[in-house]
Amino acid sequence: MTLGLIILFFCLLMLLGAPLFVVISGLALCLMYLGGIDSSAVIIEMYRMATTPVLIAIPLFTFAGYLLSESGAPGRLVRLSDALLGWLPGGVSMIALLTCAVFTALTGATGLTIIAMGGILLPAMLKVKYRESFSLGLLTTSGTLGLLFPPSLPLIVYAVVARARIDHLFLAGILPGVLLIVLLASYCFCKAVTMKVPRSGFVISEVTGAVKDCIWELPLPFVVLGGIYSGYFVVSDAAAITAIYVLVVEVFIYRDIRWRELPEIMKKSMVLVGTILIILGAALGLTNYLIDEEVPMELLDLIKTHIASPFWFLITLNLFLLAVGCIMGMFPALTVVIPLITPVAEAYGIHPLHLGIIFLANLEIGASIPPLGINLFIASIRFEKPVLNLYIASVPFIIILLVGLAVITYFPWLSLAIVNGP
Repeated sequence: MTLGLIILFFCLLMLLGAPLFVVISGLALCLMYLGGIDSSAVIIEMYRMATTPVLIAIPLFTFAGYLLSESGAPGRLVRLSDALLGWLPGGVSMIALLTCAVFTALTGATGLTIIAMGGILLPAMLKVKYRESFSLGLLTTSGTLGLLFPPSLPLIVYAVVARARIDHLFLAGILPGVLLIVLLASYCFCKAVTMKVPRSGFVISEVTGAVKDCIWELPLPFVVLGGIYSGYFVVSDAAAITAIYVLVVEVFIYRDIRWRELPEIMKKSMVLVGTILIILGAALGLTNYLIDEEVPMELLDLIKTHIASPFWFLITLNLFLLAVGCIMGMFPALTVVIPLITPVAEAYGIHPLHLGIIFLANLEIGASIPPLGINLFIASIRFEKPVLNLYIASVPFIIILLVGLAVITYFPWLSLAIVNGP
């Protein structure tokens, strides 16, 4: 009875808007007190997280992402995409997909992508006669597409919590991420033909001009990923090189960001990092309690009693994770749910890397699912539209993403092909 009241109390606090790290930390401390576990476990976990070498990548990648979002990089990326794809049917919508995916992969924050790219892409789509509902739905749902591509922060956090190899997880997300983009791009192609959206011509001088305009930013993904997979440096080294490279390019070469603006950008990025680290430490302290109380094993026994087949387990898992992605934020969901799900999935023979991609794909789709998907509310504020309009506009794109999720779930080859090699 006492346990139920405590959980209900903290759930109410969360619904009333209390900071999530306060809710998770408070719940962890209360449960550990009831279970007779030393509360220092939370502090120990926070210290362990702070001294994990790979965790250095999170603040560095985050800082680089915020620098890019505050610079002229979004506009240059849109211009290059338009020059390369504007002649295709649905070219502008495909530009939106690709630029949002790239931007989210670099920043790791879907809301930031909607805010930074939405103001550029929505007017561009409306200008070439895309319907407003279609444009709003596309930009709302495509804000999460980059989460499966390196060096996405959720990939790094998942690897830290699940104790998986980050370089393998980076590779595992590439084909599933491409699949989701291809499915949405195909839909955009068909809708553009139906709506008779005009196309721009392919002008080689515009292509060369756009390439020249962002010549310093184009090498960034190749430097980062090439360095990691060639063995020249590890993920934490790649994060440091990325941060320094972006700082030099945006401040000294393009001069989009002035020196006096850097402290505010650092502040914004480190607030996000601090939130992530506190949630990680508190959630892992809560995980210690759950493990000591053998909650994962009890959950496994309960599921095995009712679900014998991996096929039905995966359906149940997807439904559960979609709900989690809709209700919880990305990073709390990663830290709280992974320790519960991992041992259960292993018992059903699901590869850890495949599980990671299923997990992240669900969370990225769940962030746009009505009624509580966070991207819907961010888009509502950014585009100044009623959230109900965003619900309706997002439905076709969510259905397509769910089809892609089914393929990712039941074809493990997509997640494991590049990792396993020929």
